[in-house]
Amino acid sequence: MKYILNFLLLFLGTLTCFSQQKTLDEYLQQAITNSPLLKDLNNQILSAQLDSVRIRAGFKPQVIASSAGLYAPVVNGYGYSQAITNGQSINGLITVSKSFIGKNYLNAQFAGIGFQQDSLRNNIKLSEQDLRRTIIAQYVTAYGSLQQQAFNQEIVDLLSKEEDLLKRLTRSNVYRQSDYLTFLVTLKQAQLQLSQARLQYKTDYATLNYLSGLADTTVLAIAKPDLQRKIVQRPDNSIFFRQYRLDSLRLDNTRKLIDYSYKPRLSVFGDGGYNSDLTGQYYKNFGASLGFAVSLPIYDGGYRKLQYKKLSLEQDTRRTYQAFFNNQYSQQISQLNQQISDYDQLIGQINDQFKYSESLIKVDTKLLQTGDLKIADLILAINNYLSVRNLLTQNTISRLQLINQLNYWSR
Repeated sequence: MKYILNFLLLFLGTLTCFSQQKTLDEYLQQAITNSPLLKDLNNQILSAQLDSVRIRAGFKPQVIASSAGLYAPVVNGYGYSQAITNGQSINGLITVSKSFIGKNYLNAQFAGIGFQQDSLRNNIKLSEQDLRRTIIAQYVTAYGSLQQQAFNQEIVDLLSKEEDLLKRLTRSNVYRQSDYLTFLVTLKQAQLQLSQARLQYKTDYATLNYLSGLADTTVLAIAKPDLQRKIVQRPDNSIFFRQYRLDSLRLDNTRKLIDYSYKPRLSVFGDGGYNSDLTGQYYKNFGASLGFAVSLPIYDGGYRKLQYKKLSLEQDTRRTYQAFFNNQYSQQISQLNQQISDYDQLIGQINDQFKYSESLIKVDTKLLQTGDLKIADLILAINNYLSVRNLLTQNTISRLQLINQLNYWSR
Protein backbone atom coordinates (compact mmCIF):
# COMPACT_ATOMS: atom_id res chain seq x y z
CA MET A 1 0.00 0.00 0.00
CA LYS A 2 2.86 2.40 -0.77
CA TYR A 3 0.59 4.52 -2.93
CA ILE A 4 -1.60 5.21 0.11
CA LEU A 5 1.31 6.37 2.25
CA ASN A 6 2.65 8.58 -0.54
CA PHE A 7 -0.82 9.94 -1.10
CA LEU A 8 -1.25 10.83 2.56
CA LEU A 9 2.02 12.76 2.57
CA LEU A 10 0.59 14.98 -0.15
CA PHE A 11 -2.88 15.01 1.34
CA LEU A 12 -2.66 18.51 2.77
CA GLY A 13 -2.24 21.38 0.34
CA THR A 14 -2.80 19.45 -2.90
CA LEU A 15 -5.02 21.28 -5.38
CA THR A 16 -7.01 20.17 -8.38
CA CYS A 17 -4.89 20.39 -11.50
CA PHE A 18 -5.96 22.93 -14.11
CA SER A 19 -4.26 23.95 -17.30
CA GLN A 20 -3.67 27.51 -16.04
CA GLN A 21 -3.68 29.38 -12.76
CA LYS A 22 -4.75 32.97 -12.10
CA THR A 23 -3.46 35.14 -9.27
CA LEU A 24 -5.03 37.68 -6.97
CA ASP A 25 -2.93 40.52 -8.42
CA GLU A 26 -4.28 39.79 -11.90
CA TYR A 27 -7.86 40.11 -10.68
CA LEU A 28 -7.11 43.31 -8.79
CA GLN A 29 -5.50 44.90 -11.85
CA GLN A 30 -8.39 43.84 -14.08
CA ALA A 31 -10.99 45.14 -11.62
CA ILE A 32 -9.28 48.53 -11.30
CA THR A 33 -8.85 48.80 -15.08
CA ASN A 34 -12.48 47.88 -15.80
CA SER A 35 -14.07 50.00 -13.05
CA PRO A 36 -16.34 52.68 -14.58
CA LEU A 37 -16.45 54.52 -11.25
CA LEU A 38 -12.69 55.08 -11.21
CA LYS A 39 -12.79 56.27 -14.81
CA ASP A 40 -15.61 58.66 -13.93
CA LEU A 41 -13.67 60.12 -10.98
CA ASN A 42 -10.55 60.60 -13.11
CA ASN A 43 -12.62 62.40 -15.73
CA GLN A 44 -14.05 64.65 -13.02
CA ILE A 45 -10.49 65.63 -12.04
CA LEU A 46 -9.76 66.57 -15.65
CA SER A 47 -13.01 68.54 -15.73
CA ALA A 48 -12.00 70.43 -12.57
CA GLN A 49 -8.69 71.34 -14.21
CA LEU A 50 -10.65 72.82 -17.11
CA ASP A 51 -12.73 74.83 -14.63
CA SER A 52 -9.54 76.45 -13.35
CA VAL A 53 -8.57 77.45 -16.88
CA ARG A 54 -12.12 78.67 -17.53
CA ILE A 55 -12.07 80.98 -14.49
CA ARG A 56 -8.74 82.46 -15.51
CA ALA A 57 -10.02 83.00 -19.06
CA GLY A 58 -13.16 84.72 -17.74
CA PHE A 59 -11.12 87.53 -16.17
CA LYS A 60 -9.08 88.24 -19.27
CA PRO A 61 -10.19 91.05 -21.64
CA GLN A 62 -13.33 90.04 -23.53
CA VAL A 63 -13.63 91.17 -27.15
CA ILE A 64 -17.03 91.15 -28.83
CA ALA A 65 -18.00 92.17 -32.37
CA SER A 66 -21.60 93.32 -32.83
CA SER A 67 -23.78 94.95 -35.44
CA ALA A 68 -27.37 96.17 -35.42
CA GLY A 69 -29.71 98.10 -37.71
CA LEU A 70 -33.09 99.80 -37.26
CA TYR A 71 -35.66 101.41 -39.57
CA ALA A 72 -38.89 102.86 -38.13
CA PRO A 73 -41.05 104.38 -40.90
CA VAL A 74 -43.67 107.09 -40.30
CA VAL A 75 -46.64 106.91 -42.71
CA ASN A 76 -49.15 109.75 -42.78
CA GLY A 77 -47.99 110.84 -39.35
CA TYR A 78 -48.31 107.36 -37.88
CA GLY A 79 -45.21 105.69 -36.45
CA TYR A 80 -42.71 105.71 -33.62
CA SER A 81 -41.57 109.02 -32.28
CA GLN A 82 -38.62 110.21 -34.29
CA ALA A 83 -37.10 111.65 -31.12
CA ILE A 84 -36.84 108.11 -29.77
CA THR A 85 -35.97 106.07 -32.84
CA ASN A 86 -34.27 108.70 -35.04
CA GLY A 87 -36.15 106.99 -37.86
CA GLN A 88 -33.27 104.72 -38.65
CA SER A 89 -29.89 103.68 -37.24
CA ILE A 90 -27.08 101.29 -37.93
CA ASN A 91 -23.92 100.36 -36.06
CA GLY A 92 -20.99 98.01 -36.20
CA LEU A 93 -18.81 97.93 -33.09
CA ILE A 94 -15.87 96.14 -31.53
CA THR A 95 -16.27 96.13 -27.74
CA VAL A 96 -13.51 95.32 -25.25
CA SER A 97 -14.33 94.81 -21.56
CA LYS A 98 -12.46 93.64 -18.50
CA SER A 99 -13.42 93.00 -14.89
CA PHE A 100 -10.92 93.67 -12.12
CA ILE A 101 -10.91 91.57 -8.96
CA GLY A 102 -8.48 91.20 -6.10
CA LYS A 103 -5.71 88.63 -6.38
CA ASN A 104 -6.85 87.05 -3.13
CA TYR A 105 -10.35 86.51 -4.52
CA LEU A 106 -8.93 84.80 -7.60
CA ASN A 107 -6.65 82.63 -5.46
CA ALA A 108 -9.62 81.64 -3.29
CA GLN A 109 -11.51 80.46 -6.37
CA PHE A 110 -8.50 78.43 -7.51
CA ALA A 111 -8.16 77.02 -3.99
CA GLY A 112 -11.79 75.88 -4.12
CA ILE A 113 -11.10 73.99 -7.34
CA GLY A 114 -7.93 72.57 -5.78
CA PHE A 115 -9.90 71.24 -2.80
CA GLN A 116 -12.39 69.70 -5.22
CA GLN A 117 -9.57 67.93 -7.06
CA ASP A 118 -7.98 66.73 -3.81
CA SER A 119 -11.34 65.39 -2.70
CA LEU A 120 -11.76 63.54 -6.00
CA ARG A 121 -8.27 62.05 -5.72
CA ASN A 122 -9.06 60.89 -2.21
CA ASN A 123 -12.34 59.41 -3.44
CA ILE A 124 -10.37 57.48 -6.05
CA LYS A 125 -8.20 55.97 -3.32
CA LEU A 126 -11.27 55.16 -1.22
CA SER A 127 -13.03 53.58 -4.20
CA GLU A 128 -9.93 51.53 -4.99
CA GLN A 129 -9.83 50.30 -1.41
CA ASP A 130 -13.52 49.36 -1.55
CA LEU A 131 -12.96 47.55 -4.83
CA ARG A 132 -9.86 45.76 -3.57
CA ARG A 133 -11.68 44.62 -0.45
CA THR A 134 -14.59 43.27 -2.49
CA ILE A 135 -12.35 41.43 -4.99
CA ILE A 136 -10.07 39.98 -2.30
CA ALA A 137 -13.06 38.80 -0.24
CA GLN A 138 -14.56 36.98 -3.23
CA TYR A 139 -11.14 35.62 -4.26
CA VAL A 140 -10.62 34.17 -0.78
CA THR A 141 -14.12 32.68 -0.86
CA ALA A 142 -13.42 31.08 -4.25
CA TYR A 143 -10.05 29.80 -3.03
CA GLY A 144 -11.76 28.19 -0.06
CA SER A 145 -14.19 26.45 -2.42
CA LEU A 146 -11.26 25.30 -4.57
CA GLN A 147 -9.51 23.85 -1.53
CA GLN A 148 -12.70 22.08 -0.52
CA GLN A 149 -13.04 20.66 -4.03
CA ALA A 150 -9.44 19.44 -4.03
CA PHE A 151 -9.82 17.87 -0.61
CA ASN A 152 -13.04 16.09 -1.59
CA GLN A 153 -11.30 14.82 -4.73
CA GLU A 154 -8.50 13.38 -2.61
CA ILE A 155 -10.99 11.67 -0.32
CA VAL A 156 -12.79 10.12 -3.30
CA ASP A 157 -9.47 8.91 -4.74
CA LEU A 158 -8.48 7.38 -1.41
CA LEU A 159 -11.81 5.66 -0.88
CA SER A 160 -11.85 4.39 -4.47
CA LYS A 161 -8.46 2.73 -4.01
CA GLU A 162 -9.47 1.25 -0.67
CA GLU A 163 -12.71 0.06 -2.24
CA ASP A 164 -10.76 -2.19 -4.61
CA LEU A 165 -8.85 -3.72 -1.70
CA LEU A 166 -11.98 -4.16 0.40
CA LYS A 167 -13.78 -5.83 -2.51
CA ARG A 168 -11.01 -8.43 -2.79
CA LEU A 169 -10.99 -9.02 0.97
CA THR A 170 -14.77 -9.42 0.96
CA ARG A 171 -14.56 -12.04 -1.79
CA SER A 172 -11.97 -13.82 0.35
CA ASN A 173 -14.46 -13.77 3.26
CA VAL A 174 -12.16 -11.57 5.34
CA TYR A 175 -14.97 -8.99 5.57
CA ARG A 176 -18.71 -9.42 5.35
CA GLN A 177 -20.83 -8.20 2.47
CA SER A 178 -22.54 -5.72 4.80
CA ASP A 179 -19.15 -4.19 5.66
CA TYR A 180 -18.42 -3.68 1.99
CA LEU A 181 -21.83 -2.08 1.35
CA THR A 182 -21.37 0.26 4.32
CA PHE A 183 -18.04 1.36 2.92
CA LEU A 184 -19.56 1.76 -0.56
CA VAL A 185 -22.25 4.08 0.83
CA THR A 186 -19.49 6.24 2.32
CA LEU A 187 -17.75 6.36 -1.07
CA LYS A 188 -20.94 7.41 -2.87
CA GLN A 189 -21.55 10.11 -0.31
CA ALA A 190 -18.02 11.43 -0.83
CA GLN A 191 -18.63 11.52 -4.59
CA LEU A 192 -21.79 13.57 -4.06
CA GLN A 193 -19.88 15.99 -1.84
CA LEU A 194 -17.25 16.31 -4.57
CA SER A 195 -19.91 17.18 -7.15
CA GLN A 196 -21.35 19.78 -4.81
CA ALA A 197 -17.88 21.26 -4.18
CA ARG A 198 -17.23 21.53 -7.93
CA LEU A 199 -20.51 23.35 -8.43
CA GLN A 200 -19.77 25.72 -5.55
CA TYR A 201 -16.34 26.59 -6.94
CA LYS A 202 -17.79 27.29 -10.38
CA THR A 203 -20.34 29.62 -8.79
CA ASP A 204 -17.76 31.47 -6.68
CA TYR A 205 -15.35 31.68 -9.62
CA ALA A 206 -18.07 33.11 -11.88
CA THR A 207 -18.92 35.69 -9.22
CA LEU A 208 -15.25 36.67 -9.00
CA ASN A 209 -15.10 37.22 -12.76
CA TYR A 210 -18.34 39.20 -12.64
CA LEU A 211 -17.07 41.55 -9.92
CA SER A 212 -13.81 42.03 -11.83
CA GLY A 213 -15.60 42.93 -15.06
CA LEU A 214 -14.43 39.79 -16.88
CA ALA A 215 -16.68 37.97 -19.34
CA ASP A 216 -14.55 34.81 -19.49
CA THR A 217 -16.57 31.66 -18.67
CA THR A 218 -13.58 29.29 -18.64
CA VAL A 219 -13.05 27.84 -15.15
CA LEU A 220 -9.40 27.94 -14.08
CA ALA A 221 -7.56 27.33 -10.84
CA ILE A 222 -6.59 30.30 -8.70
CA ALA A 223 -3.37 30.60 -6.73
CA LYS A 224 -3.23 30.79 -2.95
CA PRO A 225 -3.71 34.42 -1.85
CA ASP A 226 -0.62 35.77 -0.09
CA LEU A 227 -2.31 38.02 2.44
CA GLN A 228 -0.18 39.46 5.22
CA ARG A 229 -1.21 41.88 7.91
CA LYS A 230 -0.24 45.42 6.94
CA ILE A 231 0.61 48.25 9.30
CA VAL A 232 -2.46 50.40 9.81
CA GLN A 233 -1.83 54.09 9.19
CA ARG A 234 -2.22 56.66 11.92
CA PRO A 235 -5.43 58.66 11.55
CA ASP A 236 -3.41 61.73 10.50
CA ASN A 237 -2.07 59.85 7.45
CA SER A 238 -5.13 57.77 6.62
CA ILE A 239 -7.22 58.41 3.52
CA PHE A 240 -10.34 57.76 5.62
CA PHE A 241 -9.62 60.87 7.72
CA ARG A 242 -8.24 62.99 4.90
CA GLN A 243 -11.74 63.72 3.60
CA TYR A 244 -12.70 65.33 6.91
CA ARG A 245 -9.66 67.62 6.74
CA LEU A 246 -10.46 68.52 3.14
CA ASP A 247 -14.05 69.33 4.07
CA SER A 248 -12.83 71.63 6.84
CA LEU A 249 -10.51 73.49 4.46
CA ARG A 250 -13.25 73.70 1.84
CA LEU A 251 -15.69 75.26 4.31
CA ASP A 252 -13.08 77.82 5.44
CA ASN A 253 -12.40 78.73 1.81
CA THR A 254 -16.13 79.07 1.12
CA ARG A 255 -16.33 81.62 3.93
CA LYS A 256 -13.53 83.60 2.26
CA LEU A 257 -15.40 83.53 -1.06
CA ILE A 258 -18.49 84.89 0.67
CA ASP A 259 -16.46 87.76 2.12
CA TYR A 260 -14.84 88.54 -1.23
CA SER A 261 -18.23 88.67 -2.94
CA TYR A 262 -19.03 91.75 -0.83
CA LYS A 263 -15.93 93.64 -1.91
CA PRO A 264 -16.16 96.50 -4.48
CA ARG A 265 -16.01 95.39 -8.10
CA LEU A 266 -14.66 97.40 -11.01
CA SER A 267 -15.08 96.79 -14.70
CA VAL A 268 -13.99 98.93 -17.66
CA PHE A 269 -15.04 98.80 -21.28
CA GLY A 270 -14.37 100.49 -24.56
CA ASP A 271 -15.74 100.21 -28.06
CA GLY A 272 -14.99 101.52 -31.49
CA GLY A 273 -16.61 101.39 -34.90
CA TYR A 274 -19.49 102.94 -36.79
CA ASN A 275 -22.67 104.20 -35.10
CA SER A 276 -25.04 106.44 -37.06
CA ASP A 277 -28.68 107.43 -37.59
CA LEU A 278 -27.90 107.90 -41.28
CA THR A 279 -28.76 111.62 -41.25
CA GLY A 280 -26.51 114.55 -42.00
CA GLN A 281 -22.86 113.68 -42.45
CA TYR A 282 -23.36 109.98 -41.71
CA TYR A 283 -20.01 109.12 -43.25
CA LYS A 284 -18.31 110.85 -40.32
CA ASN A 285 -20.00 108.69 -37.65
CA PHE A 286 -16.93 106.56 -36.99
CA GLY A 287 -15.66 106.82 -33.43
CA ALA A 288 -14.93 105.23 -30.06
CA SER A 289 -16.05 105.38 -26.44
CA LEU A 290 -14.74 104.43 -22.99
CA GLY A 291 -16.54 103.67 -19.75
CA PHE A 292 -16.38 102.01 -16.37
CA ALA A 293 -18.69 100.52 -13.76
CA VAL A 294 -18.26 100.12 -10.01
CA SER A 295 -20.50 98.03 -7.76
CA LEU A 296 -20.50 97.75 -3.97
CA PRO A 297 -23.06 95.65 -2.03
CA ILE A 298 -24.54 97.72 0.80
CA TYR A 299 -27.45 95.68 2.17
CA ASP A 300 -28.49 92.12 1.32
CA GLY A 301 -31.31 91.52 3.79
CA GLY A 302 -29.13 89.41 6.11
CA TYR A 303 -28.25 86.87 3.42
CA ARG A 304 -24.54 87.00 4.32
CA LYS A 305 -25.23 86.08 7.95
CA LEU A 306 -27.44 83.19 6.85
CA GLN A 307 -24.60 81.85 4.71
CA TYR A 308 -22.24 82.08 7.69
CA LYS A 309 -24.71 80.19 9.87
CA LYS A 310 -25.11 77.48 7.26
CA LEU A 311 -21.33 77.02 7.05
CA SER A 312 -21.11 76.82 10.86
CA LEU A 313 -23.71 74.05 10.89
CA GLU A 314 -21.81 72.12 8.22
CA GLN A 315 -18.57 72.51 10.19
CA ASP A 316 -20.25 71.26 13.37
CA THR A 317 -21.69 68.27 11.51
CA ARG A 318 -18.26 67.47 10.11
CA ARG A 319 -16.69 67.50 13.58
CA THR A 320 -19.40 65.20 14.93
CA TYR A 321 -18.94 62.67 12.14
CA GLN A 322 -15.15 62.79 12.47
CA ALA A 323 -15.24 62.20 16.23
CA PHE A 324 -17.65 59.29 15.83
CA PHE A 325 -15.62 57.74 13.03
CA ASN A 326 -12.42 58.11 15.03
CA ASN A 327 -13.89 56.01 17.84
CA GLN A 328 -15.18 53.41 15.40
CA TYR A 329 -11.84 53.32 13.59
CA SER A 330 -9.82 52.56 16.72
CA GLN A 331 -12.33 50.00 17.95
CA GLN A 332 -12.46 48.25 14.57
CA ILE A 333 -8.67 47.96 14.28
CA SER A 334 -8.33 46.61 17.82
CA GLN A 335 -11.15 44.11 17.32
CA LEU A 336 -9.77 42.80 14.01
CA ASN A 337 -6.27 42.32 15.44
CA GLN A 338 -7.69 40.42 18.40
CA GLN A 339 -9.84 38.19 16.17
CA ILE A 340 -6.87 37.35 13.93
CA SER A 341 -4.77 36.40 16.96
CA ASP A 342 -7.60 34.19 18.24
CA TYR A 343 -7.82 32.43 14.86
CA ASP A 344 -4.05 31.89 14.86
CA GLN A 345 -4.33 30.04 18.15
CA LEU A 346 -7.34 28.04 17.01
CA ILE A 347 -5.69 27.03 13.72
CA GLY A 348 -2.65 25.84 15.67
CA GLN A 349 -4.89 23.60 17.80
CA ILE A 350 -6.66 22.27 14.71
CA ASN A 351 -3.32 21.43 13.08
CA ASP A 352 -2.37 19.38 16.14
CA GLN A 353 -5.68 17.53 15.95
CA PHE A 354 -5.16 17.06 12.22
CA LYS A 355 -1.88 15.21 12.85
CA TYR A 356 -3.65 12.74 15.14
CA SER A 357 -6.44 12.16 12.61
CA GLU A 358 -3.90 11.66 9.83
CA SER A 359 -1.92 9.16 11.92
CA LEU A 360 -5.11 7.24 12.68
CA ILE A 361 -5.89 6.96 8.95
CA LYS A 362 -2.42 5.53 8.30
CA VAL A 363 -2.80 2.94 11.05
CA ASP A 364 -6.29 1.95 9.90
CA THR A 365 -5.18 1.47 6.28
CA LYS A 366 -2.44 -0.91 7.45
CA LEU A 367 -4.89 -2.88 9.59
CA LEU A 368 -7.30 -3.05 6.65
CA GLN A 369 -4.76 -5.02 4.62
CA THR A 370 -4.67 -7.80 7.23
CA GLY A 371 -8.37 -7.76 7.97
CA ASP A 372 -7.83 -6.67 11.58
CA LEU A 373 -9.88 -3.49 11.25
CA LYS A 374 -13.59 -2.96 11.65
CA ILE A 375 -15.06 -1.09 8.70
CA ALA A 376 -17.08 1.04 11.10
CA ASP A 377 -13.83 2.17 12.73
CA LEU A 378 -12.34 3.09 9.34
CA ILE A 379 -15.42 5.09 8.37
CA LEU A 380 -15.39 6.84 11.74
CA ALA A 381 -11.71 7.72 11.29
CA ILE A 382 -12.39 9.07 7.78
CA ASN A 383 -15.35 11.15 8.99
CA ASN A 384 -13.26 12.56 11.83
CA TYR A 385 -10.53 13.40 9.35
CA LEU A 386 -13.09 15.11 7.11
CA SER A 387 -14.43 17.16 10.01
CA VAL A 388 -10.98 18.31 11.10
CA ARG A 389 -9.93 19.17 7.56
CA ASN A 390 -13.14 21.10 6.90
CA LEU A 391 -12.68 22.93 10.18
CA LEU A 392 -9.12 23.82 9.21
CA THR A 393 -10.21 25.11 5.80
CA GLN A 394 -13.09 27.17 7.19
CA ASN A 395 -10.99 28.82 9.89
CA THR A 396 -8.10 29.49 7.50
CA ILE A 397 -10.48 31.22 5.10
CA SER A 398 -12.08 33.18 7.95
CA ARG A 399 -8.63 34.33 9.05
CA LEU A 400 -7.81 35.52 5.52
CA GLN A 401 -11.09 37.41 5.37
CA LEU A 402 -10.23 39.17 8.64
CA ILE A 403 -6.79 40.11 7.31
CA ASN A 404 -8.53 41.55 4.24
CA GLN A 405 -10.77 43.63 6.49
CA LEU A 406 -7.77 44.85 8.50
CA ASN A 407 -5.72 45.71 5.41
CA TYR A 408 -8.65 47.74 4.11
CA TRP A 409 -7.93 50.34 6.81
CA SER A 410 -4.17 50.35 6.21
CA ARG A 411 -4.06 52.96 3.46
